[in-house]
Amino acid sequence: MIRIKSIYERYSTQDGYRILVDRLWPRGIKRETAAIDLWLKEIAPTNELRKWYSHDPEKFEEFKKRYFSELERNGELIEKIKQIEKNSTVTLLYSSKSHLNNATILLEFLNKAF
Repeated sequence: MIRIKSIYERYSTQDGYRILVDRLWPRGIKRETAAIDLWLKEIAPTNELRKWYSHDPEKFEEFKKRYFSELERNGELIEKIKQIEKNSTVTLLYSSKSHLNNATILLEFLNKAF
């Protein structure tokens, strides 16, 4: 099972393998207390796409299309997540305050791809 969760939410043993899927380290989170198993920043949207989107809800659908296109070129990283899922629950962690974020799109992509 793969699910998403804000990195600002309390850690739970039910999270399983925790993967941070943001390109930038979250503000206010100390690395030593983050309880992150893997920081997979390469799976996050490119800096260009991230800056273009700028968390503008009106751009979300176009952001989703463009990010899907980037994800289609990241088969190795997608496969890495799917391999981890075979042995554990996977929780994709994000730092956005909005649910209109890359982790939501990545989860949808993973569910469609497999």
